[in-house]
Amino acid sequence: MHVTLAEELMLLSLDDKSGAAKAGTTAGWAVAGGFLADLALAGRVVVDDGQLTVTDRTPTGEPLLDGRLDRLAEWVGRKGAGKAKPADWLAKDQPTAIRDTVQRLCERGLVVEERHRALGLFPVRRYPEADGSVERALRARLAAVVLDGAEPDVRTATLIALLHTARLYKVAFPEQPRKQVEPRFAEIAEGDWAGESVGQAIRNMQAAVAAIAAVTIATTAATTVIT
Repeated sequence: MHVTLAEELMLLSLDDKSGAAKAGTTAGWAVAGGFLADLALAGRVVVDDGQLTVTDRTPTGEPLLDGRLDRLAEWVGRKGAGKAKPADWLAKDQPTAIRDTVQRLCERGLVVEERHRALGLFPVRRYPEADGSVERALRARLAAVVLDGAEPDVRTATLIALLHTARLYKVAFPEQPRKQVEPRFAEIAEGDWAGESVGQAIRNMQAAVAAIAAVTIATTAATTVIT
């Protein structure tokens, strides 16, 4: 099953049993960045010199990405030339990024939605695992690259770069000390693993995610309630 980078990040971030989102708002920024990264890899957007441009509005065939592409193109059009900054888009997209991604995971049958009331009053949604095959393959792929030194393909390298940017080491490797995996994350994130134009787009997007994530990490607790 082919899933998007945003979905992969979300699968890593959801607790398999409880369905709660780990890593708090920081994971939301990474998921929003995953949308941009996938669109860049698909040749639909370019991030250059701090500016975001939609270069191709042709649908990708993946509803989760195509919905983002349409909204992004409209937003860039309203902003005008030279005013569409990646950080501004991520700030706009982040509040709904997790919700839309878990909805798609539910549609795929990978997680199931459960509704509860916290303290008997406040509605809370959780998304425990329903089919773990995709996440198991994902974690095996990450382990091969990060722990065993295999060369990553472009998508895996992009995913690792996003995890590194948002400092989500424990989400990817909950049983490994950070000091054991962080150097390999950094090596891959800083490497020349994509073509020049795509690589530049991802690096620019990473910089925007990193700036926002740094503030988020410093000011929020690592718990998110999906509503």
